[in-house]
Amino acid sequence: MRSTYSRLLLGTAALAGSALLYASQTNVRVAPDPDNAGLKLPAGFGALKVAETGGKARHIAITPQGTIYVKLNRVKDGKGILVLHSQPNGKATVTSGFGDYGGTGMYVKSGYLYASSDHDVYRYKLDDRGEVVDPAKAELLVRGLKVGSQHESKSIVLDNDNNLYVNVGAYANACQEQDRTRGSKGIPNCPILDSAGGIWQFKASQLNQRYAQGTRYATGLRNVVGLDWNPQDNQLFVMQHGRDQLHDNWPALYTDQQSATLPAECMYALSKGSNAGWPYIYYDPQRKEVMQGPEYGGDGKTAAKGDYLKPAAAYPAHMAPNGLLFYTGNMFPAKYRNGAFIAFHGSWNRAPEPQAGYMVAFQPFKDGKPSGQWEVFADNFSGSAEKTASGRADHRPCGLAQGPDGSLYVSDDSKGTIYRIVYNAKK
Repeated sequence: MRSTYSRLLLGTAALAGSALLYASQTNVRVAPDPDNAGLKLPAGFGALKVAETGGKARHIAITPQGTIYVKLNRVKDGKGILVLHSQPNGKATVTSGFGDYGGTGMYVKSGYLYASSDHDVYRYKLDDRGEVVDPAKAELLVRGLKVGSQHESKSIVLDNDNNLYVNVGAYANACQEQDRTRGSKGIPNCPILDSAGGIWQFKASQLNQRYAQGTRYATGLRNVVGLDWNPQDNQLFVMQHGRDQLHDNWPALYTDQQSATLPAECMYALSKGSNAGWPYIYYDPQRKEVMQGPEYGGDGKTAAKGDYLKPAAAYPAHMAPNGLLFYTGNMFPAKYRNGAFIAFHGSWNRAPEPQAGYMVAFQPFKDGKPSGQWEVFADNFSGSAEKTASGRADHRPCGLAQGPDGSLYVSDDSKGTIYRIVYNAKK
């Protein structure tokens, strides 16, 4: 048995090691891969492949001490959460894993790691080294979340007042009587909205909450995979996946070309009680107008009937925004401070136009609101322009996280690659 003195020495060494790791994470600039991990980036930026997880890496979270947690869409080798530790060269090693459930959501806040399956939300206590205290004992926060045949993933985020926000995607394209069927009308007073198609709020520290105990914080959102809390104006921002198949289902009203470019993928700034209007409306980026959906009497030319929340910003159609992150670090130049990075997973239904997305965009912000034109920040995850156009991407960006040093991490849910983007030029 170790003496008390020995245990004290070991404990001191562990704390010192944790401090050194944190210092290495915040003070040492790592070298990018010679080819910048295959990415195209603005001048002064570089990238490296941190790790190859081999799983479908969805959202990602990093503790202040630098421990990386990755949520897998499907369990791999009995584990749904992977633990990665950074090395001095900036790469990372998968050191362990836990959680016997797949899913998407992953978030670190106030000494806890939060993770979601498609049905439930859990949390794990972190120690002063950013390590989960007992991986085998997840605390169940919310159980029995609504799951349908599509848009099952449950993305999560926390505010600064002990509230947990969960996306519950609508299990339909446009709430038709016959889903995704030509000419099928919309169901009046869409019943899906009673239990899905919005953001639900729960207490972040209350165990065993049932779905019915949550508050419907915002509604009229078809599906939200990317979301984050904006610290600048203390508000929830989300990225909605816009509806599909305008031409397929309403060929007399929309051409193939219109269906490829409508509707916009929208960023919304939410408050309690917000209604973004799904399934009754969509946003037309060419007209810059909220339009009545064809399932509910629209004809592609008629503005929406009703007072619905307008987008804070709009982006090209069908690019699948799966990650949203407000940048608060100091590594990147000042223009990026408090702006938003968006991971666009990539499209499948822009024909006859080329497929698009498979990149990370940057949206400038000012005073807590989008300000100015968005831009492509990190591109070529797909591998080539030809692979992007055909939708045969090698990698597809999904989750975003900020490292302790201010670098940007990007997960890929195609092959499981974890990327790290750094800035090494003089600011």
